[in-house]
Amino acid sequence: MMKRSWISVAALLVSGCASRPAPAPVTVAAVPLPAPAPVLPAGASPGMLVPAALPDGSYPTHNQHVSVAAAVWHLRSGLNVAALACPAEQGASITAGYNALLATHRAELKAAEARYSAEYRSTGDAGWQDRYDDAMTRLYNFFSQTPARAAFCAAAVEVTATTAAVPVGGLGAVATAELGRLDRPFADFYRAYDAWRMASVARTVIAVSASTPAASAPQAPSPGAAPRLELDLSRLPAELPSGG
Repeated sequence: MMKRSWISVAALLVSGCASRPAPAPVTVAAVPLPAPAPVLPAGASPGMLVPAALPDGSYPTHNQHVSVAAAVWHLRSGLNVAALACPAEQGASITAGYNALLATHRAELKAAEARYSAEYRSTGDAGWQDRYDDAMTRLYNFFSQTPARAAFCAAAVEVTATTAAVPVGGLGAVATAELGRLDRPFADFYRAYDAWRMASVARTVIAVSASTPAASAPQAPSPGAAPRLELDLSRLPAELPSGG
């Protein structure tokens, strides 16, 4: 009888150990690697100001939605800046094309400037001349922006090649399109800078999110530990009897 009791006690001990729950697996959250830093557009500097994009995705400039007379005069102004500011390898070609434009279309340019200034005079404002002069200063400063200089000079080479083939009296017919070509490098730069700025902000948000501990999900209560069977060995005989 004692032998069976000892076996029963041992079985209870084994049963108690087997009923203990296995430890929960440890899950290690993967930490996302930071995205590569976006590349700042050539000629740009962090924190510079650019015009805000319009709802249609374009960018406001001094050359949008202007009359034909204004387009002719703005085109002449842009080529003037290019002839003075573009590097020698392009500047010589642009200067030759600009001088040819002045010589071939002198009368049309003069008439365009008169009509354009009349747009300011027609407001009846006594200070129209000052406003006109201020507008011309802003226009020259616009074409002089250095971040877009390389693309602007390349566009000026193309424009002077096109205007060289324009017959006398035909400058107004091509002025709007060619002015748009001179204008595009600046809008492209604004767009590239905005894309860089948005990518930089997104990268910062991701980095901050990755470094902030996530809120722990509520954990289900763990089951109580299995009862432990205590065995008082002092109550067992030193030797087991040989009989059952």
